[in-house]
Amino acid sequence: MAAVVQKKGRSRRALKNFSPSDTNISAGDPSPILGEPEGLSLLLSPKNSKKALPKSKSSAAAAPEKSFADELLELQGKLQQLQIEKEKREEMLKRKDEEIENRGKENERLQVEIKKLQKMKEFKPTMSFPIVSSLREKDEDKNEKKKKKNKNKTCPEKKKPCPAYFSWCKDQWTEVKRENPDADFKEVSNVLGAKWKTLSAEEKKPYEEKYQQEKEAYLQVVKQEKRENEAMRLLEEEQKQKTAMELLEQYLQFKQEGDKEGKKTRKAKDPLKPKQPMSAFFLFSKERREALLQENKNILEVSKILGEKWKNMTEEQKTPYEEIAKKHKEDYQREMELYKQKKIEEAATLEKEEEEQMKVMKQEALQLLKKKEKTDNIMKKTKENHRHKKKEQNADPNRPKKPPSSFILFSKEARKQLANERAGIPNSTINAMISVKWKELSEADKQVWNEKAAESLNAYKKEVEEYNKNAAGASNQA
Repeated sequence: MAAVVQKKGRSRRALKNFSPSDTNISAGDPSPILGEPEGLSLLLSPKNSKKALPKSKSSAAAAPEKSFADELLELQGKLQQLQIEKEKREEMLKRKDEEIENRGKENERLQVEIKKLQKMKEFKPTMSFPIVSSLREKDEDKNEKKKKKNKNKTCPEKKKPCPAYFSWCKDQWTEVKRENPDADFKEVSNVLGAKWKTLSAEEKKPYEEKYQQEKEAYLQVVKQEKRENEAMRLLEEEQKQKTAMELLEQYLQFKQEGDKEGKKTRKAKDPLKPKQPMSAFFLFSKERREALLQENKNILEVSKILGEKWKNMTEEQKTPYEEIAKKHKEDYQREMELYKQKKIEEAATLEKEEEEQMKVMKQEALQLLKKKEKTDNIMKKTKENHRHKKKEQNADPNRPKKPPSSFILFSKEARKQLANERAGIPNSTINAMISVKWKELSEADKQVWNEKAAESLNAYKKEVEEYNKNAAGASNQA
């Protein structure tokens, strides 16, 4: 017989302490238990317990996924911020490097300029600057001083001419005032004006002639002053150009050579100036110093010892030194007076030399002005030269030449003397000096040269007469 297999049934253990509420749970009664919370009944129910398990697993898996993504996003944001900061720092570093380079270039440029300026400080031109401006300033100062002194006085040379009517009024004023003592200035002037109109041309003529003479003299003075000022201005400009060229040449030579001069030397004292006398104390110390120095003492110690001894000395002991010092002082004062007198004389001689130099400069300036006037009239002079050349070609070479004037004869000898005395002087300065000397000559000295010129002129006239006779005879024979 076949054995019958018995199925094992599910064995359930008996629940201890079974309560009526448990029956309701097993039967699936969803009604909540009185006195218990609602959430607890839901958890204890079999349906809700099965559904709750998978939900808890999915939430646990999703939580770490979300946290990782957030961390990635945060890291990416931080990386971007770091990159931006890095770029900014790199730009800042580049700017700083550029600034440092520019500063270095500027420092190099400044150092080069400083070296140039130092070299320029070392440049010391050795040349004589023009003295025209200084002499002109001195003349202007002198003229201003003269004007201040002569405020109340009138200078006849520079005084403007008085018209004929005003000079006539001056003569007639007193008479009209006597006739009309109670008249005002306006009434008197009206009376004079009416009388002037009634005067004839012959009565007005002397006053008008006087006015014309004064006017011509005044215009000549003004014209001469303007001419001299223009000439001095031209000379000043020319000398400035010369000095500028000399300075440029010296600077270029200095730049090429690069020689450096030594330190500035002190101003040399005048050896002729008398020395100040020694006081009584210095005379006393001079006698005692050598003996103290032989004892191997310092200068400070020696000076202290001498000072103490001098203080402790009585007046009787000091009197011989004071008398000697007094005599030396008197001698010094006499020598200083003589020295000052010499200085005054030297200053006077310098002023005279400057005046003479100013005269020469004025002559040179006038010569320059003449040259300028010649250059302005070049076309006229060229035409005149062509005409003279044609006349000379047609003229007879045997005709006697005109003799030189007295000034030309004087200038020939004066030129030789100046050339021997001052070699290397330009012709313009020689001509100016000759003209100054000619003006300074007395009438007696000029008469000698005038007589020589007259003798040569008489000889010239005789030669011309003979020449004309010979020319007339030759024409008759032809």
